[in-house]
Amino acid sequence: MSEGANRFYASVENAQQCSPKELIGLFVYYLTIELQEESATKKSVDACFSACDLTPPSRTAQILSEGVNEGIFVKASEGYKLQRHFRENLSKRLGAERLVVQANAELRKLEVKIPEGPTKGFLKETIDCFEVGANRATIVMCWILAMDHLISYVMAHHLPAFNAVLARNTDKRVKVTTILTRDDFSDIPEGKLIEFLRAANVVSNDVRKILDEKLGTRNSSAHPSAVTIKPSKVIDFVDDLISNVVLKYEI
Repeated sequence: MSEGANRFYASVENAQQCSPKELIGLFVYYLTIELQEESATKKSVDACFSACDLTPPSRTAQILSEGVNEGIFVKASEGYKLQRHFRENLSKRLGAERLVVQANAELRKLEVKIPEGPTKGFLKETIDCFEVGANRATIVMCWILAMDHLISYVMAHHLPAFNAVLARNTDKRVKVTTILTRDDFSDIPEGKLIEFLRAANVVSNDVRKILDEKLGTRNSSAHPSAVTIKPSKVIDFVDDLISNVVLKYEI
């Protein structure tokens, strides 16, 4: 939560001028709307302050409790949520940048699901690209990550079946007849690689369709063109590949 809370705080205009009470309201918004937690507690709100290198207020619990009578908060589960009208007004105040921060939060949730290691580190850098507006770079890096994962998965679990399919290939663009090392995959065009993965039953037909679609998006992003890559497209791209490839096919 530390990085996310920091990004949220940094995106709030004149946040340094907010009173402790206003900041508590903002952090409740962050926790319940953007992180979609069921409720915000004194502990989770204070953690947001600490994550932003701010001293937690001495009256956090009292401010949350008093806010119920003031029409700011409503009691929910083990903590608090924002009253509907207050939440909507706060959302308008925060403006369009909330969409970007919320999108970042959604992608960071994917990062949390990945075990510690090179893959997680690579995904973190991929999302870092998105957060600075490098949409094309995000797509290219995420594609590399997904393909690298599938190659590792084949090497670990399906190499004989993949080589059996490869041995029947007649496409002269494929410069290898047997996979012995990871480097051998570089002699297979990506479109053919997807075809072989399906033929060897490494991936399902639904996943093949996802990979074919995402390869087209990657191709549009990897070369100078007039195509506009919107943040929404990037989010869909990353979410699809991480959820349906990286997390689905465990090595």
